Amino acid sequence: MASAEPPLISVVVATHDRAARLRCCLDSLLRNGYPHFEVIVVDNAPSSDDTRQLIGRRYAGQVHYLREPVAGLARAHNAALPAVRGELCAFTDDDTLADPRWLAALAEAFGQDRRIGCVTGLILPAELQTPAQLALERLAGFSKGFAPLRWSLADPPADPLFPFTAGQFGSGANMAFRTSTLRRLGGFDPAMGTGTPARGGDDLLAFLRVLAAGYTLAYQPEALIWHHHRRAPEAVPAQAFGYGAGFGAFVAAALVQEPQLGAALLRRLPKGLGRAAQRASRYSDEVPQTPGLGLLELRGLAYGPVGYLRSRLQARRIGG
Repeated sequence: MASAEPPLISVVVATHDRAARLRCCLDSLLRNGYPHFEVIVVDNAPSSDDTRQLIGRRYAGQVHYLREPVAGLARAHNAALPAVRGELCAFTDDDTLADPRWLAALAEAFGQDRRIGCVTGLILPAELQTPAQLALERLAGFSKGFAPLRWSLADPPADPLFPFTAGQFGSGANMAFRTSTLRRLGGFDPAMGTGTPARGGDDLLAFLRVLAAGYTLAYQPEALIWHHHRRAPEAVPAQAFGYGAGFGAFVAAALVQEPQLGAALLRRLPKGLGRAAQRASRYSDEVPQTPGLGLLELRGLAYGPVGYLRSRLQARRIGG
């Protein structure tokens, strides 16, 4: 008997003024061995026409181009949702390279259980050539290990902070959803993500909301993405602050978006803050060439809820 046709996967890549990097990403996606996919590029608040020209010149008929004039990663992802045709919707960033089996591995993970609403995958560094790249990998490497994992509220793990340990589930540079699930949840919170005062946390909130809605979240390390860490030394402190800010914004957004989890979140908050302080204290050993990173991350954590509030007010002013 013939096997069922693999599901159509819509790949969404948000980009901002990085046409050269985007070209490498798109070339890797179009070499993907998966037989049934489309690629949508969302040009987020561009300062030039470079990305549109690149798509029209090099990828006409292969890549769909959209433009989202308001800055914000979550807003860019949401702009793609009405155009998505796939049963599955995968997201990666413009500074990544997709492994040839990336989409096939995602599809296989979803095919194992209809209750799975989201799949994340392994992210490894594409290069480690500068001290800054080495520091970023030690500071906030995206790898979540090489063993498949699953999480659900119906079968919680032993971690007392679950399900608010959303950073353990995966990262936005390698995540996929059943399109129907993501649309049912209303997409991503437009007040979050890179390019907004919140600085990040949009992926973490989406993971939490998938679990809160009763779905299972799966981690599939065979779904591999290679990430280009930034090469310049100033990227390291910026990443430390941004990591803390994104997580702080996620906590604030969780209280707003999933109020039924509020009591559980507040009970876990002291232990969570203790774990964050413990993590920050290790930075002096892990990244000794850049002192003060732990304090920067804690400052970011304190700023995160303020950033989220500012971002929500900003979104209301512009009608988002």
